[in-house]
Amino acid sequence: MAAVTVSEAAPSALIGRVPPSPAGPLAEGETHGLLPPPEVPLPRWRQVLALSQREIEFVFRWRRQLGDVYRIRGMISGGPVSTCHPDHIRSLFTADPEKAPSLTAESALLPVVGPNSVLTANGPRHLRQRKLLLPSFHGEAIDSYVQAITELAEREVERWPLNRPLALAPRMQAITLDVITSGILGTKGRPARGSAVHGLAQTIKVVTRASTMPVAKVAEILNFGHSEPVGLQARAIALLDRYAYAIIAEHRAAPDLEDRGDILSLIMRARTEDGEPLSDRELRDELLTLILAGFETTANSLAWAWERLVRNPAAYDALRHAVRTGEDADGHVERVIYETMRNRPVIPAIGRRVKVPWRLGDYLVPAGAPVVMSTLLVHHREDLYPEPFSFRPERWVGHKPGTYEWIPFGGGTRRCLGAALAMAEQRVVLSTMARRLELETVDAAPEHAQHRNVTMIPNHGAQVIIRSRTD
Repeated sequence: MAAVTVSEAAPSALIGRVPPSPAGPLAEGETHGLLPPPEVPLPRWRQVLALSQREIEFVFRWRRQLGDVYRIRGMISGGPVSTCHPDHIRSLFTADPEKAPSLTAESALLPVVGPNSVLTANGPRHLRQRKLLLPSFHGEAIDSYVQAITELAEREVERWPLNRPLALAPRMQAITLDVITSGILGTKGRPARGSAVHGLAQTIKVVTRASTMPVAKVAEILNFGHSEPVGLQARAIALLDRYAYAIIAEHRAAPDLEDRGDILSLIMRARTEDGEPLSDRELRDELLTLILAGFETTANSLAWAWERLVRNPAAYDALRHAVRTGEDADGHVERVIYETMRNRPVIPAIGRRVKVPWRLGDYLVPAGAPVVMSTLLVHHREDLYPEPFSFRPERWVGHKPGTYEWIPFGGGTRRCLGAALAMAEQRVVLSTMARRLELETVDAAPEHAQHRNVTMIPNHGAQVIIRSRTD
């Protein structure tokens, strides 16, 4: 194979700068001269439908027509204000959490994972849970997972069929689900059939597949604003709960609970400020959050990476050459991850609800209003990322992602706890596949994004054909 090199263009040619825009909380009397954000001139029902089915087209259309800041009327109460300026994002990420709490406490995730988890809680509960969990997702803990990820990836690619269309998303999910359950529950290898862990894993796979059906979107809309699931969603959650509570009971009864190193045991040993252990419901909320949030986003980011690579031969050839020769392999892999998560972010937006008047450039956001930071839009700013719709891993040569310009993991005190684990998983799986497999696209046309709850996934599961496999 001929050597393929990536352009060593100066980073300034591939990463731009955005003109400054003042932003931040305001005191009484500081609002003079600021304007209300322009509003999308469509009925609320049309906006809800567009955002749930075709969010990409919606946000880009109205950014072109109204600018960086505009107001929408979706399912979130209060009329969210959307922004995509890095200075505005900085103001929200660095704000006192009491002044700009997360909107996840009001999102479509609430009836799924409940109000008690690190994802949906705000205030002292969130900070307590985050502090408790953080060591399990950093440093030595991540290093301990890498060997397991490597073994899982090698085992999976060996089983994939040759010379016929294969959807990668469910295969990526199989790897990331095993990784996250082993870390959270302390399982070694595949859980035994008939066990509660096996039942939970299988139910998650079934529910995940079903969540792409049109009826699931209707169920999601009907559940928005509820703290407990209703209708079809309630039935699905009941299946998950059956196994989640069984796992909790097994852990509570384990004679070596005090010595176990898995994350669920760690949470069980924790105590509240009053010296009380977490209730089964609190443990259930945290367990489902860590598993559901921890496996699907990473799996779909990997699926998007290959959806992009097989349609961009130069990027694929450069990655494959680097991994197989060892020539800056780590750098190539890292750049592909950065560019995938920029070009195809799995989470399209992040939200806060400002508790005081807030400035976003020339506009005033009133106290109590929600603000949505569009990951899609900030990642596709032409003044920040020249040729933003192109897949160009080389734009990251000599450049690291900006804290307020590249936000697939969110930011501030709400930055994704599992970011380091997600990056480690992607490095291992991308490297393994680039080294072991020869992949081709099934269809030269890009796969469109399909909405599933708060994520955006390849609508055909990132279909490829494996032409050969090396030892």
